[in-house]
Amino acid sequence: MSKKDSNFQKLVMSFAYRGKEIFKPLNTGFIDENVACVREWIANIFFYTKNNKTIMIDAGYNYPRLKEKMEWLGIKAQNIEHILITHQDTDHVGAIEEDSEGLFKNAKIYLSHIENQYLTGEKKRRVIFGLYTLPKVKCHNERKLLQDGDVFYIYDIKIEAILVPGHTAGHMVYLVDDSYLFTGDTLWFGADGGYSFINSLATDNRLALRSLKKLKDTLLARKAFPKVITGHTGWSDEKEFVFAHTDKICNSFKRQKPHDPTAPYDGYDEREDTKENALKNRLPKAFWIKE
Repeated sequence: MSKKDSNFQKLVMSFAYRGKEIFKPLNTGFIDENVACVREWIANIFFYTKNNKTIMIDAGYNYPRLKEKMEWLGIKAQNIEHILITHQDTDHVGAIEEDSEGLFKNAKIYLSHIENQYLTGEKKRRVIFGLYTLPKVKCHNERKLLQDGDVFYIYDIKIEAILVPGHTAGHMVYLVDDSYLFTGDTLWFGADGGYSFINSLATDNRLALRSLKKLKDTLLARKAFPKVITGHTGWSDEKEFVFAHTDKICNSFKRQKPHDPTAPYDGYDEREDTKENALKNRLPKAFWIKE
């Protein structure tokens, strides 16, 4: 079902969001010496490397060019033994579904115990304000189920799991080595800073806002601010930008303002995502654009 659903989503969402500046994925490349990024249409998946060991954050679509783009970055799929899953939507778990290429069939996946209920069928994932139910994800990987606040190590990589329900019931973000926060679909970066993620795709928008406010308070209380890396709109290490609009939600029905000239007209247009560009420059952070 994942291949079919990935292709259906590509067709429908390309039409629905064209020209609205909703999705602004990073192209394939490196954020810095530790974090690499692969672009899959409108979504990004990430790889964190430390002492020659690499973990993966999210598993993207059921995407035919994943292995190719990983190889641009010098990452071999067979070396990925651990995958952190923020949530189980089609564009975050496709590469571990049963009808995928099986690149990561032996990898252990980590997700919240609540999010796992979508995989078991105890919960149903509904989008478009509850009007459409996504197909059940079928995944056979070994699972480690996490609780809010769990701190654990993979190799010598420290990971803290933070529950941020709203987009889905059991969405988690991951703070890695106290320096990188992978947020999945918790945050959306507009031209004027961060918002709660897209309104039409959330399980509970009010809960998502409360979770974002709690996440902000948690990070600011620690005083050391990490690089914040989103699933669809890039990254930033400027706390004023990241949490500029924690009381607001990205409205998927309108073209975004202020206008962002760097946003692709169609997020599914990958012509600029090339091996040459991936190796040329570091991926720039999101920045303020004011009209």
